[in-house]
Amino acid sequence: MKRPGCWKTPAVAVCLVLLAGLQAQDLQGHVSIILLGATGDLARKYLWQGLFQLYLDEVGKGYSFSFHGAALTSTKQGQEFVTKVLESLSCPEDVAPERCAELRGRFQQLSQYRRLRTSEDYMALSKDIEAQLQHEGLREAGRIFYFSVPPFAYADIARSMNSSCRPGPGAWLRVVLEKPFGHDRLSAQQLATELRSFFQEEEMYRVDHYLGKQAVAQILPFRDQNRKALDGLWNRHHVERVEIIMKETVDAEGRTSFYEEYGVIRDVLQNHLTEVLSLVAMELPYNVSSSGAVLQHKLQAFQALRGLHKDSAVLGQYQAYSGQVRQEQQKPDSFHSLTPTFAGILVHMDNLRWEGVPFILMSGKALDERVGYVRILFRNQAYCAQTEARWVADQSQCLPRQIVFYIGHGELGSPAVLVSRNLFRPSLPSESWKEVEGRPGLRLFGRPLSDFYAYSPVREQDAYSVLISHIFHGRKDSFITTENLLASWAFWTPLLDSLAYEAPRLYPGGAANGHLLDFEFTGTQVRFSQQQPEQLVPGPGSAPSPSDFQVLQSKYRDSPLISAWPEELIAKLADDIEATAMRAVRRFGEFHLALSGGSSPVPLFQQLATRHYGFPWAHTHLWLVDERCVPLRDPESNFQGLQAHLLQHVRVPYYNVHPMPVHLHQRLCAEEDQGAQMYASEISALVTNSSFDLVLLGMGTDGHTASLFPQSPAGLEGPQPVVLTRSPSKPHQRMSLSLPLINRARKVAILVMGRMKREITMLVSRVGHEPKKWPISGVLPSSGQLVWYMDYEAFLG
Repeated sequence: MKRPGCWKTPAVAVCLVLLAGLQAQDLQGHVSIILLGATGDLARKYLWQGLFQLYLDEVGKGYSFSFHGAALTSTKQGQEFVTKVLESLSCPEDVAPERCAELRGRFQQLSQYRRLRTSEDYMALSKDIEAQLQHEGLREAGRIFYFSVPPFAYADIARSMNSSCRPGPGAWLRVVLEKPFGHDRLSAQQLATELRSFFQEEEMYRVDHYLGKQAVAQILPFRDQNRKALDGLWNRHHVERVEIIMKETVDAEGRTSFYEEYGVIRDVLQNHLTEVLSLVAMELPYNVSSSGAVLQHKLQAFQALRGLHKDSAVLGQYQAYSGQVRQEQQKPDSFHSLTPTFAGILVHMDNLRWEGVPFILMSGKALDERVGYVRILFRNQAYCAQTEARWVADQSQCLPRQIVFYIGHGELGSPAVLVSRNLFRPSLPSESWKEVEGRPGLRLFGRPLSDFYAYSPVREQDAYSVLISHIFHGRKDSFITTENLLASWAFWTPLLDSLAYEAPRLYPGGAANGHLLDFEFTGTQVRFSQQQPEQLVPGPGSAPSPSDFQVLQSKYRDSPLISAWPEELIAKLADDIEATAMRAVRRFGEFHLALSGGSSPVPLFQQLATRHYGFPWAHTHLWLVDERCVPLRDPESNFQGLQAHLLQHVRVPYYNVHPMPVHLHQRLCAEEDQGAQMYASEISALVTNSSFDLVLLGMGTDGHTASLFPQSPAGLEGPQPVVLTRSPSKPHQRMSLSLPLINRARKVAILVMGRMKREITMLVSRVGHEPKKWPISGVLPSSGQLVWYMDYEAFLG
């Protein structure tokens, strides 16, 4: 091509300089993309196609590319594999076949396979890239390393890469990492620390392919483009609930070694569904194009998640799963897996926008359909005088109001955004989203498709193609930062630990599941709708279920003992506390209740909050038996547990709530602040004769109760009603009611639950009054009643 003024001999040198300048402006640099694990299943199905799509999108826009497939496979076998995959690559429908063949041929010329095993191999790769740059006169823009390999291989690859294959000065490095990112918070932290020793945070791109799915990627832009319509609706006053669902029809056959280690919660809920939840629940940044702002708001959403407990989940396992594990992993015939293949989780947010709104996360294998969606269901606060037959979709407020981000598959078969016509007409970018044509007879979420404004992508794109494009353009908001990853694991790990030995409900799979996996929720608890007798012992024939046993009443240490299965035990204790409260209020006008912290009373708090609407909360004073010396907002604070599981759900006058003063003058449990004396004075001033109406205690595996510990004399005797003590476990400093004060109560209830308490239960049943060895043995009200509440596992083992 001729350029004006460049054919005259005297000006040749000047023209060459100008041409070089023009070319330098046109060419923004060379990008080398190294796909590690290039012969793997993920690479074959998605990643090579994603890289080809990147090339199609960027060709002619100023960048040059080279694509290096790498693995441990021999060079000959690897090249044959890659060649076969490259020949199968496809173009979007709007690319003519001849043009597609031409572009695919160019891409094949730019792609090569090499074996990468040692640091020397990585050094050789780097030298080859540098030689190409020098030979073709190119400037290096950057390198992308895509780790499509198991996490155990990350460290060795990172070490070789970091020492031998980083780009030169002025060029960027992007390292792409595939899940799983750990197994729990500790392992995720260890992996993150290891990777940080090789890479900067801005260089790492952790992939969650769900964030590349078009309907998911549209959540934030949709919220932004429809701010005016959503500002008054996107909150607890108008949203009834949020459902985040991923159902699969396939089972885990062929993948049981992975599934046995991770299960459905780690595989799907901890990452995919939690990421989606954060996009729905996060505060919307002023500028949604700012990656930093989006990631910061996502982190704040993670931090607002209320802690989960066993009753937050229902678990299932398809019946053939254990047999598949036995066959694939050569397990004995007696082996029965506890790994869940189905989970329904109830999540709540502790912030003003979403307080009280249930977020339902559900995923499972061997279900009746393959579908994924996010459904925001709005409260229906209208009454329509006309019959339903006259309701008009875009006018009647009595029809369901919902917004659905339809991720794919299912009845619709493709990604979509659905908005009920009686809400508002949404705004979506017309260049990338189009209105869905009517499909008579199709019903979604109980309504015909015609009830919705429905939009689908103009061009469907694979999630990995979307994410690879975002990696190339440095869009960090589509990926998971270290901080957000650890926040997610901090949320999920306690639940996973509590469910480790829970037997999941068995289900047949597919349509045969019927209503077996339906679940319902009340307050913070979720349970299966259809009760199924659970086998308590393996073997043929029917085994007794918890409902076959009645609450047993007997004696323990010469005091009344009530024993039952956990659910019945908690219900009985809650009933007894309410009866005691009613009697105290009738007699004295008020009820003084002192509560212990820890995990054991959490189900009791939830029972009182959700099942005892006649409880005289307005006349109840709540006191703490003991407290850890941490700020009251700290997750380890007993008061924080009381607040999360009880106080925020009931109406106790704020002046009737009495936290222990462990945090005074910006110090924790300092003797000179006299916090213990202050609490004792408050008790003396408000509680007649300093005699609580009821004190709830627990028993530790070492025989401690409240924060009174063996071999520690503090609080076991003497005149001080409230004392500072020291625990053998962190946090060491504690504040506690003393044994003499506890024994002044009108009634003391001791709650003991779980198999881990069996040994101490047996031991304490045989010892006498030895509070210095076993502080629990010193609990004996001087003029009141002591009642033991034990579940069968603690009592019978």
